[in-house]
Amino acid sequence: MKPDVDDIWTWLDAVPDPEIPVISVVDLGIVRNLAWDQDTLEVAVTPTYSGCPATRVISMDIETALRDRGLNDIRIKTQISPPWTTDWLSDKGRAKLEEYGIAPPRITGGPERCPQCHDRNVSLVSQFGSTPCKAHWRCNACLEPFDYFKCI
Repeated sequence: MKPDVDDIWTWLDAVPDPEIPVISVVDLGIVRNLAWDQDTLEVAVTPTYSGCPATRVISMDIETALRDRGLNDIRIKTQISPPWTTDWLSDKGRAKLEEYGIAPPRITGGPERCPQCHDRNVSLVSQFGSTPCKAHWRCNACLEPFDYFKCI
């Protein structure tokens, strides 16, 4: 018997992003679709950007999680259209990012506040952070540096 797609979403919600392990691939919004194609489970994954080096690791982690649940006929496809956007982050994922010390993305401007002390007096250090999808910021109140997940 094939597992219900809702159960599979729950399983994948436990698969962490390899670059930001506090957030799941589901909360990150990169698992775009799950569907049965007869006896094969097809999983569509949209990387945060087309050159993301973690894409292969994410696909392997998804496949491993599904195989650990007894699924063997799995097809993981990379779907780059429409491109990933930070709008796809779940509210739970945004909260987890901030708890982890990464300011979640906003539609305009930079981070709303420092993820450590929550002061709003922050400044950009570099448009390039620890990964290409993040920028490096600094809190002018507590003086702590932090990553800001870029709005894409």
